[in-house]
Amino acid sequence: MRRGCISLGEVKCDICQRTIPYPERYLAVDEEDGVEAEKGNTVHYCTQCALENGYAYYKEMKGEMILTFFSEPEISEEPDTSQE
Repeated sequence: MRRGCISLGEVKCDICQRTIPYPERYLAVDEEDGVEAEKGNTVHYCTQCALENGYAYYKEMKGEMILTFFSEPEISEEPDTSQE
């Protein structure tokens, strides 16, 4: 399971060992044997390591490039607001 977080300055990237300063974003992923899983050990990725490992990417939304940690099926630009 992926969780996008904001560092309080006490988080260290488990990949590059860099301390992630406040208020930089980072990704917490539950992994088992290096593969994303529903439950497992939580691994912290700085934004650079998340990009390099395919957990993050930039997309254009409303004319701006934004960084996202979530894949397309996990997010929706337009929520379903129809009421039947």
